[in-house]
Parts: sequence; C-alpha cells; structure tokens
Amino acid sequence: MRFDREKVLVGITPTCWVNDDNPLLGNETSFEQILSEIALAGFDGCSIGHKFPTDADALRAALDLRGLRISEPWVSTYFTARDMDRRTEENFVRQMTFVKALGGTDLVVAELGQAVHQQPISPLPNRPAFDDRQWDALVAGLNRLGQLAADAGMRLCYHHHVGTGVQQRTEVDRLMAETDSGLVHLLFDTGHLFYAGDDPLALARSHADRIKHVHLKNIRKAVLDESLAAGCSFLESIEAGVFTVPGDPEGAIDFDPILQVLADHGYEGWLVVEAEQNPEKANPLQYAKIARSYLRATAGL
Repeated sequence: MRFDREKVLVGITPTCWVNDDNPLLGNETSFEQILSEIALAGFDGCSIGHKFPTDADALRAALDLRGLRISEPWVSTYFTARDMDRRTEENFVRQMTFVKALGGTDLVVAELGQAVHQQPISPLPNRPAFDDRQWDALVAGLNRLGQLAADAGMRLCYHHHVGTGVQQRTEVDRLMAETDSGLVHLLFDTGHLFYAGDDPLALARSHADRIKHVHLKNIRKAVLDESLAAGCSFLESIEAGVFTVPGDPEGAIDFDPILQVLADHGYEGWLVVEAEQNPEKANPLQYAKIARSYLRATAGL
C-alpha cells in the first residue's frame, strides 16, 4: 500500500476528547490540552471543535505553537427546510472565510433538515426521507455552495451522516449522481456507513474518484447491535461506546482494504481519525496513539 506522504495529511477530530452534539462529554478539557495531545500523538492536524477559539488569530497561534493544521470545520446546511437558503449560505461563507484564514482548504457539510441524530429517538427508523422537491433543493444548494468554495480555492465535501436524509448507500449514490462532480465532493465516513447497515469498502470502490476527504471511524459491533435492538438514540449509542478508532481490536471494520482502494486511486488529502467516545471511559490520548500507530504500520503514513 503506497500513499504519497507529501500529499496525504493525517488528522484527528476533537471528538475523542469532547463532543459537539453532547457538550457535557469532556467539558472539563481545555482546547489547549486537546491540541497538545493531538500533537503529542503525532498527527498533522485536526478538525475544529466547539471548544476552539472563534478568533482566527488566537486559534492560528495555538496551532502554530504545536505544528498543527486545520483539516476542516463542520458546516450544517438546511436546504430541505423552507426559507433557510439565505441563512445557510451566509453561515457557509462565514465558516469558509474563517477556515481560509487558518490555511484550511476543505469544508465538511451535512444536510440537517429534519435530522434526528441529536434527538432522544432511534436514528435509523426515524431519520428523514426527502421528497423530490427536497432533493432538488439540496442538490441545487450544494452546487451553489460548491461553486463558492471553488471560487475561493477550497473544496466542499459532503458528509453522509446517521440520522439525516443522506444516511444510506442509496442516498449517497443519488447525491453523487445528481450533484456536479467538480463542485461537490464526498467525505467518506466509514463508521457512519457501517452504522447505517452498508458496506464501507463497497462505497469506497464505487466512489473513489469523488472521495476528497475521509473520516476513519471504527465500530464496536456488539455495542451497535445492542443499541439498535434497544432502540437507543445516537447519543446513547456514543455513551455506550459504539465508536472507536482504527487499530482497536474491538473494532469491526477492516480498514486495510479500504485504505488500499484509496491508495490505488491516488488519494490526496486528509485522512482523519474520528471516534466519538466518552473520555472518562476511553482515554483520548491512548486511543489517538493507537490509531496513529496503526496508520504508520499499515499505510506508511
């Protein structure tokens, strides 16, 4: 397996330490500690978390001190909700301006119209199903934002997500088929696809040319099965330990062939480790180091 180390960056999300959907998890951890442990574990950078400074100069100084870069922000879109286009676009431009000031190039977006992953209900049976009007609005909106990103020298990468209207493989396929391939790229998240009941390797093979950003998220299958059987919410599943990192022997996803597909297609960009865990149950630095060692040993990164 060969990646071009000059063109592939290895990152991690702050969700090993804190959680954006449930801010009480890890709330006692400072952003300085998060950044320091990310650097200590040997990563090139990280995504933006809710505890990070909103002042670009302050955040840049903290990153530079530790030799880190920003991989992406999360940007929610609401094109399937009525009368939200203008506010969605304004928020996107604001986030894009902020990330560009930090030297970032990728913007991770997900459509959260009617999303249920933050609600106290089981996400798979209750997630929204978009009608054709909503699909048309989503496609048009993403193409428009993708053009704004391209004009700024950046990339829009769409994140399929449990509990949203683009969750299943069939919905990812439709989104890729209907959006402009030069403007709307795919953020490939292994864990979310597995959680939704689909095969991450099959998706990687089908959409390798559209994948421009990757979240490497592992699943503890026994926890997932128990969560689904009990009708747990997404947040309850996280608290129960459904997610873990690549390299953890408790994880069910075989990352080797997935990484091989990406390497064979000359993948360039960020490979970002992600595991939303309770830091009281899973030491963040320990799991960050497990993932980093795995990527060094398996992919030479």
